[in-house]
Amino acid sequence: MSYVLDQQPASGRDQDLQAALQAAGLPIDDLEQTGRVFFRFADQGQIVGFGGLEPYGDCALLRSVVVLPDQRGRGYGEAISRRMLNQAARDGARTVYLLTESATAFFEHLGFAKVDRATAPAVILQTRQAAGLCPASAGLFAKSI
Repeated sequence: MSYVLDQQPASGRDQDLQAALQAAGLPIDDLEQTGRVFFRFADQGQIVGFGGLEPYGDCALLRSVVVLPDQRGRGYGEAISRRMLNQAARDGARTVYLLTESATAFFEHLGFAKVDRATAPAVILQTRQAAGLCPASAGLFAKSI
């Protein structure tokens, strides 16, 4: 299903964003640091989820994609992820990276492929996500856009 979602900027201090990430077991420790952009997504006025990016020139880190529990299973995760990829491309990224432990199949469905951390750009490996917020067991995935 294809959705026309309303996309609005969200602050790292946004209580709804923080609550949604915490409920999904995603990190919130660095949300307020500079260099991160977050968005709130709504369908017909109802918040369905959030997405975030850390842009680094020709690459970006996709992070904090979360769909609210009562909205899951409707295709919102894919719609939000695609919007975030489009945002990354508009920001100048050619490759988007992400770290995940639990959503491997979901992101592979979107065209991401697992990559060896040693092949990732230093700027991605030095993010708080890669350097410590996500466990070492989290897989690193990349997609050319």
